[in-house]
Amino acid sequence: MPRNIEATVAWLAPGVFVVLWASGFIGARLGLPHVEPLTFLALRMAAVVLLLAGVIVVTRPRWPGRVAVGHSAVAGLLMHGGYLGGTFVAIGKGMPVGLTALVVGLQPILVSTLANRVLGERVTPRQWGGLVLGVLGVYLIVQDKTGGSAGLGAWIAAVTALLSITAGTLYQKRHGGEIDWRPGLLVQYGAAGALFAAGAFVFETRVVSWTGELVFALAWLVLVLSLGAVWLLYFLIRRAAATRISSLFYLTPPTAAVMAWALFDQRLGPAAMVGMAVCAAAVFLVNAPSRTSSKTI
Repeated sequence: MPRNIEATVAWLAPGVFVVLWASGFIGARLGLPHVEPLTFLALRMAAVVLLLAGVIVVTRPRWPGRVAVGHSAVAGLLMHGGYLGGTFVAIGKGMPVGLTALVVGLQPILVSTLANRVLGERVTPRQWGGLVLGVLGVYLIVQDKTGGSAGLGAWIAAVTALLSITAGTLYQKRHGGEIDWRPGLLVQYGAAGALFAAGAFVFETRVVSWTGELVFALAWLVLVLSLGAVWLLYFLIRRAAATRISSLFYLTPPTAAVMAWALFDQRLGPAAMVGMAVCAAAVFLVNAPSRTSSKTI
C-alpha cells in the first residue's frame, strides 16, 4: 500500500472501525428473531470463507507456514468463535443488547491490565484514568437498559465473549503481526465456522426463516463486519498498542445507541447522553500523545 494512502487509512481507521463494529449489534438484532445464534454464525462464517477463498484464488497471496496457520486458528477461535458466539448466544437467551455491551465493554481495562504484564506495554496513569472513566461512561449509557430475561446461561455466554475478545486481542498482537490478512482471516473464520457448526448441530434445531431482514443482516455482517471491520481491527493491531486499540471499544455502546435510536426509535435518555460524552473523553485520555514515550510491540 502506498505510504500516502496508508497514512490516510490510518487516520480514518479508528472512527470507521467504531461505526462498523457497533453496527454488528444492529445486525444481530435484525437477524436473531429468524434464526438461532450458532446457526446464524455458522452461515455467516461459511459465506465469509467462500468469499475469502475467491479473493485468495485471484490474488494468490503468500501462504503462511504451519506455525502461523496454528496461530491464526487460535486467534480465530478466540476473536470470532468465543467473542461472537458468546455475544450472540447471550442476546439469543434474553440478555438485552445494552447489558451485553456493558459486559463486553469491560474489555479495555482488562486488556490493559494483561498487556502491562504479558506484552510489556507501559500503561500510564493518565491512560488508567481514561480506562476507568470509560467504564463509567459505558455504565451510564446502558444503566437504563439492564434487566430483561437473562439467566445464568446468558451471563456465562457474555463473560465468555469478554474473556475471548480480550485474549484474542493480546494473542493476535503477539503472534499475528506478520501473517498476510487474506490467508490469516481464511484460517480464522474457518476455525470459528467449524466451532459454530458443531455447536449448532449439538444444541440447536438449525431451522432458518429466510426473511428479508435475515438476508440483509447476514449480508451486512459478512461484508461489512467480518471483512471490513475485522480487517480494520487487525490493521490497527499492527500499528498501535493493545491498550489504545481496546479503548476504541468504549465508543461501541454509544455508537450503537445512536444507531438504535435512528433505526428503531429507541430514545436516548439524559444519562446516556452524558455517558457518550464520558466515553469520548476516555478515549481521548487513552490515545492522546504523552510527553514520555511508552513501550509498544
